[in-house]
Amino acid sequence: MITTQLLRPESIVVVGASNNVHKPGGAILKNLINGGYRGELRAVNPKETEVQGIPSFADAKDIPDTDLAILAIPAALCPDVVEALASGKQTKAFIILSAGFGEETHEGALLEERILATVNTYGASLIGPNCIGLMNTWHHSVFSQPIPQLSLQGVDLISSSGATAVFILESAVTKGLQFNSVWSVGNAKQIGVEDVLEYMDNTFDPEKDSRIKLLYIESIGDPDRLLFHASSLIKKGCKIAAIKAGSSESGSRAASSHTGAIASSDSAVEALFRKAGIVRCFSREELTTVGCVFTLPELRGKNFAIITHAGGPGVMLTDALSKGGLNVPRLEGPLADELKSRLYPGAAVGNPIDILATGTPEHLRLCIDYCEEKFENIDAMMAIFGTPGLVTMFEMYDVLHEKMQTCRKPIFPILPSINTAGAEVAAFLAKGHVNFADEVTLGTALSRIVNAPQPATNEIELFGVDVPRIRRIIDSIPEDGYIAPHYVQALLHSAGIPLVDEFVSGNKEEVVAFARRCGFPVVAKVVGPVHKSDVGGVVLNIKGEQHLALEFDRMMQIPEAHAIMVQPMLKGTELFIGAKYEEKFGHVVLCGLGGIFVEVLKDVSSGLAPLSYEEAYSMIHSLRAYKIIQGTRGQKGVNEDKFAEIIVRLSTLLRFATEIKEMDINPLLATEKEVIAVDARIRIEKER
Repeated sequence: MITTQLLRPESIVVVGASNNVHKPGGAILKNLINGGYRGELRAVNPKETEVQGIPSFADAKDIPDTDLAILAIPAALCPDVVEALASGKQTKAFIILSAGFGEETHEGALLEERILATVNTYGASLIGPNCIGLMNTWHHSVFSQPIPQLSLQGVDLISSSGATAVFILESAVTKGLQFNSVWSVGNAKQIGVEDVLEYMDNTFDPEKDSRIKLLYIESIGDPDRLLFHASSLIKKGCKIAAIKAGSSESGSRAASSHTGAIASSDSAVEALFRKAGIVRCFSREELTTVGCVFTLPELRGKNFAIITHAGGPGVMLTDALSKGGLNVPRLEGPLADELKSRLYPGAAVGNPIDILATGTPEHLRLCIDYCEEKFENIDAMMAIFGTPGLVTMFEMYDVLHEKMQTCRKPIFPILPSINTAGAEVAAFLAKGHVNFADEVTLGTALSRIVNAPQPATNEIELFGVDVPRIRRIIDSIPEDGYIAPHYVQALLHSAGIPLVDEFVSGNKEEVVAFARRCGFPVVAKVVGPVHKSDVGGVVLNIKGEQHLALEFDRMMQIPEAHAIMVQPMLKGTELFIGAKYEEKFGHVVLCGLGGIFVEVLKDVSSGLAPLSYEEAYSMIHSLRAYKIIQGTRGQKGVNEDKFAEIIVRLSTLLRFATEIKEMDINPLLATEKEVIAVDARIRIEKER
């Protein structure tokens, strides 16, 4: 519950206020005073009648009615103070800075429960406990530094961790990134990241509210709610970037299949962010860099001009952009020659445009004008300008300021000399700009933004999928675990996923007869063991009946073997699709190259079922091996449309067969015409 009294309190009391500004109760009062809070400020400190010039009361029961209470007292004292204020002083919002609650002990968790019951009873908001507080343009209720530049057009930051929020602010302030609000939810006993996003979504005003949200998340308690409100905000014109910490693969996860070996909670997070349209970041520097990019005019293409007076950074930036799928096109022809003639001898204009260390502000202006007005294959500009300390950069940065105000194409300022040219950079930031001190970090951030998909539609693709038959098959399966091959075939057929013709039997004569009918060469696989290849249970390119009979006899001796599967020997590029059910998230669908490359390279992308065709194509395109799928070095590509279709159909199957907990189709054999499933495994668990 987020109340008006939390966001715009007319009165605030700091319980545990102190004259010592190095204590939380002293620091937060100082920040409120210095932040220009205009409402009534009160303090509670039994030893003082005045704290930092603010009237102080001996007991919380003695204060007048107060909208917001900030508690900086021992955890054991908090429940009684919350009860006294909520019941007797009309307090509708609480920020509890104190630690020593559920994050530490069982007794602390019981204290939290008492506080939660009280605030819910009286319809009050609760931030924390164990947090640094809440800061917006109305009040600076945090005990930490730095306090960033705050404006209604700034960024909203929501952080699970108070310390991390401080470090994010440290990173952002040096870049000139401004903020509208900073939320540190701490233990999130009542209000967590999802709650704040929901409030921002439900109350969003396109004329007044910030359109940029940065998230640091340690635990996703309600993935569906996060997905719904994040994608809703993005559809309303917002931009969201997030770090999800603690997403590495769990060592305790059972790796009973290829999918089980590579699926992790990180796969689920990746899939959720992809579906919502959230730009995923992996460090504070990335997050704040992405936030700065969000403040600039939106990119309308992928072609960049790099303008600099230092060759090395231009080369590194070119590499970073190219690695992220962005372009630094060559500039040549009469216009490029014309520009070169107007620069100092030795300048280069091929892109990067290097005006040399002796280049002037007018040269920078000239290059920007050419990129803005004459070079039609340029969508945005990057200006890298620092100094070794021999000259000042005020005039150069004034040109940047002027052009960033007037140019239609975005300009990204990369000013690396934050110490040597500190005064010049500070003056530039004071005009409302941001700065990207490191060109490679900027290039990486841009690639994440450009390659992030748009929020997915909520429609389920049903065409070609026989849902009633899927349910009949699932209901008829007698027991949990990996299901028999004929059930696998039936389920994939019901989903419209093409399968290679195959025959399963424990009778050698029947297996040989099938191979004779379908024609040699064939593939033989043992039925029973999960990892067939590891036990010698897969034989390729069997060209005759005698060879097949010998392999049948051998494989039937493998422990747990109870039958042999035989299939025609097909050729094509091996692809992989898998899925794993993740608690709270649902089914995570994975795709990539097939065969042994799934586990060796782990080049897979993930999506959250059900998937649209747009999501399936986005997953395929994000693979590092996508060039192999397209076709490279004379090799024909695979039928990408068929691959996407199978991904979508599989996700629909999973939507209506939630009993499937793990499955993979590996390999799918793909040519330029067809994509056919060759081997598949499905594990189910039914609620009994």
